[in-house]
Amino acid sequence: MIAFEDLPAGRIIPLGELVVDRDEMVDFARRFDPQPFHLDEDAGRDSIFGGLSASGWYTASLWMRVYVDAVLSGSTGQGSPGVRELRWLAPVFAGDRLAFEVEVLSARLSKSRPGLGLVEMRGTARRGDEVVYQFESTGMFGTRG
Repeated sequence: MIAFEDLPAGRIIPLGELVVDRDEMVDFARRFDPQPFHLDEDAGRDSIFGGLSASGWYTASLWMRVYVDAVLSGSTGQGSPGVRELRWLAPVFAGDRLAFEVEVLSARLSKSRPGLGLVEMRGTARRGDEVVYQFESTGMFGTRG
């Protein structure tokens, strides 16, 4: 069980890797972000991306999935008050192998809620050495005490 005490500043947690599936990527775009360069090969080639590219929201959802699997399920996680500095730094394409991680930037106990810690974190997705997605957020985790 991961609790607040297990998340000190500086900790980096690898969340795993996955290969972006074309059909899933396009299905997501069709449902939630139906811009032409996310749906059609020709439109993607004619765009600034140079190919059929994943919705940034799809990339974010992939990160969230591996984060839940590696950290949140089986943790004292209590949600998040929000995300900031969300950036899509490079397009993601079908077949890309992405590696995901979370880095703890800072951690402190809540002043108003005993038993709750606030963890500032940076989430990233990389294709090789290139960061393609990054954001910072606050996670709320219960303490063991």
